[in-house]
Amino acid sequence: MQTGEIIAMTDKYVMNTYSRIPIAPVTGAGARLYDADGKEYLDFTAGIAVNSTGHCHPKVVEAICRQAAELLHVSNLYHIQRQAELARVLAEASGLDKAFFCNSGAEANEAAIKLARRYSRVSGRSEAYEIITASGSFHGRTLGALTATGQAKYHEGFEPLVPGFAYVPFNDLAALEAAVTEKTCAVMLELIQGEGGVHPIDPEYLAGLSRLCKEAGILIIIDEVQTGIGRTGTLFAFQQYPGFKPDIVTLAKGLASGVPIGAVLATAEAAKGFAPGKHASTFGGNPLACAAALATLDVIVNDGILCNVREVGAYMQQRLEELQAASGLIAEVRGCGLMLGIELKEAKGAAVVGACRDRGLLINCVGDKTLRFVPPLIIQKSDVDEAVQILASVLLEAL
Repeated sequence: MQTGEIIAMTDKYVMNTYSRIPIAPVTGAGARLYDADGKEYLDFTAGIAVNSTGHCHPKVVEAICRQAAELLHVSNLYHIQRQAELARVLAEASGLDKAFFCNSGAEANEAAIKLARRYSRVSGRSEAYEIITASGSFHGRTLGALTATGQAKYHEGFEPLVPGFAYVPFNDLAALEAAVTEKTCAVMLELIQGEGGVHPIDPEYLAGLSRLCKEAGILIIIDEVQTGIGRTGTLFAFQQYPGFKPDIVTLAKGLASGVPIGAVLATAEAAKGFAPGKHASTFGGNPLACAAALATLDVIVNDGILCNVREVGAYMQQRLEELQAASGLIAEVRGCGLMLGIELKEAKGAAVVGACRDRGLLINCVGDKTLRFVPPLIIQKSDVDEAVQILASVLLEAL
């Protein structure tokens, strides 16, 4: 099928929930995608931070094929070897103790919300159910995760929302302190707000938040759906803050290189909130997804990917800052590792994204002004040079 035929079929049969870009990728390799008409693209979106090992990494493909030939699904009524192995790897790598598996980041955040609320009940704080989140946050599209999201534009049309959430400005410790009450059971934050515009957390704010929560007996939930699994240069972004340890961490996007999976990691204490019958997932932690995740982690941890993220990420940030200085069109460059954003001085992000696509570079825009770069973690400096060259030419014409 050609691109036009695929677009027509999508328009006819698929619900209209995305303003889709008019290309139809059909194959991929590494950091490259190829559409139904044979056009090549340099992919700096990676399925929105999902294709962590690139497209069709041989080790991941092999693991998926091998597992598919052995066992796809048996449900969590039984013990699942690959699931147990993945839980062990994640627990040992994170310093947390227990894992729960589901199918997406939104599901992981829903599970974390339920875990925090129920932990309050079993720990004797029966009045505590409220969760504080940050303005500008994004935690998913299911109703609970949507309510946790601190952006009104995502709430519109879905009211009434789930009760029990409060929002405070990001990186404002005084506002957080003022929001805490006897009803507060947890604080839920991203360490870099992705959909909010690639805004990193202030280390001093995080340290103050940690002290506050520990003193008040409040759980800390860190949403690493986008930052997790090497995106920032360490396996988990929270590991870049010495002495900081969350109670609950949520993961998804980059965990299995594109196979749907979500995970919740928790301390043994926080994990007491769950018991048989209190939460579940039919497909969560199935053998196929866990095999893909194990292969992904093997590649990232043992094939030098974390070092590559730090080195190439720093190089890309430098190139973008050089472009900022040379063009005068960029207000700010921010981010960490291979999760970077540039804020344009003018609200022409969509036009820049479209022009880059026409020249073979895939990026995306959050809001009107912020361009987001979340490429596969295997990209090289030569890929960065190519991307920045395209972006520079587009900026000079579009702005």
